[in-house]
Amino acid sequence: MKTLFVNVKCALGQAYKVASEIVELEGVSEVYSISGEYDLLVKCYLAKGQDEGRFVIEGIQKVPGVQDTSTIIAFNAFN
Repeated sequence: MKTLFVNVKCALGQAYKVASEIVELEGVSEVYSISGEYDLLVKCYLAKGQDEGRFVIEGIQKVPGVQDTSTIIAFNAFN
């Protein structure tokens, strides 16, 4: 399983609507509203072999109101 964190910049006034659609995507675990350059932080778990780029481009970026994304691929979790 691969873990991704995707920062999402939304059109003005659209963050809550965008979040409600993104959270329904297969592979999305959690969606947080955040401050700063981006509006949302999306935590995703993808199956081994699933294409990260296709997931972001054809899933998250196609949600109406998404203007920009920045993706972080996580290697290890330290507990």
